[in-house]
Amino acid sequence: MRLALSRPAAPLLPLLPALVLLPVLLVLPALVHGGGWELIGQFAWAAITPSRDPLLLQSLLQGLGVTAGMALLGWALSLALGLMLGLASSRLLWRELCGTSLPAEAIRRLLALPRSIHELIWGLLLLQLLGQRPVVAVLAIAIPYGALVARVVSDLLDALPTGPLRALRAAGAAAPAALLTALGPPLLPGVISYGGYRLECALRSATLLGVFGLGGLGNELLLTLQSLQFQELWSGLWLLLALMLLLETAVGALRRRWAMPGRFGLRGTGPRRTGGLAEAEVGRRGRELLLAGLLLLPALLVVGQALAVQPAELLHWQPLPPVAPRGWADALALPWPGLVAGTLTLMLLAAGLAVGGAPLLLLLVAPWPWGQRVLQLLWALGRLWPPPLTALLLLFVLKPGVITAALALGFHNLGILGRLLLEGAEAAGPAAEQGLLAAGCGPRLALLYGRYSGLARSYLAYGAYRADVILRETVVVGLVAGTGLGSQLRESLSAFAWDQLAVLLLAYALLTLVGEDLSDRARRRLLGGA
Repeated sequence: MRLALSRPAAPLLPLLPALVLLPVLLVLPALVHGGGWELIGQFAWAAITPSRDPLLLQSLLQGLGVTAGMALLGWALSLALGLMLGLASSRLLWRELCGTSLPAEAIRRLLALPRSIHELIWGLLLLQLLGQRPVVAVLAIAIPYGALVARVVSDLLDALPTGPLRALRAAGAAAPAALLTALGPPLLPGVISYGGYRLECALRSATLLGVFGLGGLGNELLLTLQSLQFQELWSGLWLLLALMLLLETAVGALRRRWAMPGRFGLRGTGPRRTGGLAEAEVGRRGRELLLAGLLLLPALLVVGQALAVQPAELLHWQPLPPVAPRGWADALALPWPGLVAGTLTLMLLAAGLAVGGAPLLLLLVAPWPWGQRVLQLLWALGRLWPPPLTALLLLFVLKPGVITAALALGFHNLGILGRLLLEGAEAAGPAAEQGLLAAGCGPRLALLYGRYSGLARSYLAYGAYRADVILRETVVVGLVAGTGLGSQLRESLSAFAWDQLAVLLLAYALLTLVGEDLSDRARRRLLGGA
């Protein structure tokens, strides 16, 4: 008689990644050292007693303005690049225009390389080639983000129904006009919704680039942390949090006003209205979008002039030192198994902590109404706090290594996934949860089966996507916590070993591309092939 393996119920699926807490909690006591608990206490106390010195606040506001300006310029350039490259890599467009999709396949494969390399690596490379200039941070954001936007645009285009396009072509319309008329309006909402999300990401990326020497508020945060000026550090953090929450609120309000789709399938857009009112709303949205675009162009010019971003600076490259005769052999002799294993372990631990931690924490605080508010504040801090700074803070009390890096990276992504899960739970509505509460279920069980049941697969599908992002981000904390490919990358950059750096980038790109493919397969399986 064979025993059938039981499968976990759907509401329990989001909690499964939290099982990585077991090995982490077992190993964590051995990593603790007693040197920095007093500093951690001072750091926590400074959160409620930040510095209010006028000169400091003026300096922090200037740094915040530089960070916001770099994020805005990099985001706008990435959208322009992404739209053009997304159209160029669409199989549907090439089939309609040329009868074959082979050029689209070639362009997609070329775009995989810049997409696979984290913006921090682009920033460090461009810093070596161009020097410390504002245009470096803008390009470091625009290059990988442009490739990411291109992938999303091409996928959205290829997923659109082709019935209206076929009808226009059968009526004799030229291919370009038919494509614009049939595919432009249904493509626009998804592009704008994803563009708003990318703007939020650009603000975090600009802060991170500042931590590694590219200017802005990130540089101020790093200096205050290294000098243990925690009150000044928290003044900058609260300003950054205020800007981030303002941006998130504005993007969410525009998404609702323009009836754009929710993010990543965890929230719906509501029923569609038809008739004259719908046509009037479409016209209003079109006029508002056109006005927003017209206002954005002069704003970008003003910001570019304020930051002294000069495109002509891209023509002046610093020469690279020659590669040593045995350089390539030494690069291939690096301890690749250990470096790759450390990177993958870091990714798995951080992804498990982030994906499983969000629903687990919501379950733990379910009986207390104030608990969710506390979590929202902690998750907001996690989103804005750059992972390298979290790793530096953890090093006050923990030894460097994979666990320390995973905690720093997991905390940052926990803030992102927690916010998404809350949005999805709110969009699901309270009816099922309230029904279970009325039937006598406890608050945790009601939340588990009333809210998580319908969100389980879509949340895990986004978790699979986030794991792909976390794999790219391992290099960020690896530079600080001394683990994985990031630790070797730091040594190669310090020694100007360009041969090692080239091989490391190739290995990192291959890893992230394989992770991207596995992430895509996992999402398709979770969403039933959609």
